[in-house]
Amino acid sequence: MNERKSRFSSLSGLDIERVYSSDHLKGWNVERDLGQPGSFPYTRGIYPSMYRSRLWTMRQFAGFGSADDTNRRFKYLLAQGQTGLSVAFDLPTLMGLDADDPMARGEVGHCGVAISSLADMERLFDGIPLDQVTTSMTINGPAAVLFAMYLAVAEKRGIPFDRLGGTIQNDILKEYIAQKEWLFPPEPHIAIIVDTIAYCAAHVPKWHPISISGYHIREAGSTAVQELAFTLYDGLTYVDAAVKSGLDVDAFAPQLSFFFNVHNDFFEEIAKFRAARRLWAREMEHRYHPKNPRSLQLRCHAQTAGCSLTAQQPMNNAVRTTLQALAAVLGGTQSLHTNSMDETLALPTEEAVTLALRTQQVIASESETVNCVDPLGGSYFVESLTNRLEEGARDYFRTLDRMGGMVAAIESGFPQREILDASQRYQKEIEHKERPIVGVTDYVEQEARSIPILKIGPEVEQEHVARLSDLRKSRDPFKMTGSLEELQETAACHQNLLPALIDAVKAKATLGEICAALKEVYGTYREPVVL
Repeated sequence: MNERKSRFSSLSGLDIERVYSSDHLKGWNVERDLGQPGSFPYTRGIYPSMYRSRLWTMRQFAGFGSADDTNRRFKYLLAQGQTGLSVAFDLPTLMGLDADDPMARGEVGHCGVAISSLADMERLFDGIPLDQVTTSMTINGPAAVLFAMYLAVAEKRGIPFDRLGGTIQNDILKEYIAQKEWLFPPEPHIAIIVDTIAYCAAHVPKWHPISISGYHIREAGSTAVQELAFTLYDGLTYVDAAVKSGLDVDAFAPQLSFFFNVHNDFFEEIAKFRAARRLWAREMEHRYHPKNPRSLQLRCHAQTAGCSLTAQQPMNNAVRTTLQALAAVLGGTQSLHTNSMDETLALPTEEAVTLALRTQQVIASESETVNCVDPLGGSYFVESLTNRLEEGARDYFRTLDRMGGMVAAIESGFPQREILDASQRYQKEIEHKERPIVGVTDYVEQEARSIPILKIGPEVEQEHVARLSDLRKSRDPFKMTGSLEELQETAACHQNLLPALIDAVKAKATLGEICAALKEVYGTYREPVVL
């Protein structure tokens, strides 16, 4: 019988055969490679009963305009049944700039919430019990500064740090690889991350001090294999740096977390989560020999693929998001964000974000897919994909080891070049209609459908700049300047930066002032040209 195409392949370019059998699993061992949920190598999940005991955290990514605007959205989402907060910051904040910096003009509050000071952080979480909800903050370059603000808010409210739960992304390696929002060269950035890991291990035990992120690597155009390989190798790089600083691996590894993209290839994405857990457990055991089994467990958040959303026929995005969310659940994620159908056009409206949240709730409450742990375990096809993804990632591991590690690879442009090549191949496949996109390449409508979108007015920036001006006038300039000098001395002496950062934000030093002070110590970075 004639088939539709001469070659069938996954989004990562892996050949997909017509049918799979035990012949595709030669050498595969049930005990060694599959095991039981909650047991090494954790292919089937890190907990024995998974969603039968507790559902994943439904954590909608939210942030726009001012701190007050986002605070209202947080409270709305919590009222709709969201079970954890996730903060999106605007571009100036991500780049360590204050809202009144000339470089921030026209960007304040547009792609997330604008946070320039401790006062902004206090308004962002006003009325929200920080010891009763978990908070995720998606920020990297200035992550330690925003974390210090969060801790200062908790301290001011009398909440002990050991009652705080959440995650700060704090993954700088993927910034050099994909997202391009760094402040300093790699080595000092990694040192600050190790400071955060050490501080959390000692003082904030329920907090994940880093969320090692493949999401942005995939958004930049990588394959699933590249996302898996570069993300886990980044994680091993941070573990290595922390161990070399003198930390015992069991003192911090259980607090590490990961963040993956969930793209359109349903079975490949499920296999990716399973391969990630198995590969991480095996590499951690091989390289660091931890005594605590929790040090081998990969905990992860997932977000549906923003790069898969289309401006054309935006309601189709709700269908894409549903399939991607289901793949994340079947893959065994611990936390999930579902994109809103309008996010390719603007920040989501309340109606769109509610539908995205309801998508998770329908999967959890009505699909009955949460009743069985790893329901696709043992599938010839899924197990074969899991093996191939792990093998592909190991090939990259060997290459990166030969290059001297991830920092050396980044400085030579290797991961950037690999992702560039993959993204160009994918784009050519779309243009040649080898990868149909409904509403874009196929089933195109002549008249564009419009949906309501959220608009951020210029008053957001104006009001934020005015508040910042008032802050600068009201603070004690000698106390603030002294805190920055103490911060610089701490950085120069290679001491843990977190206590000095907390003191600086409490002295009303702004985000931009703190980052500028640290740049004087650490310098800046220019990436290699990738051809």
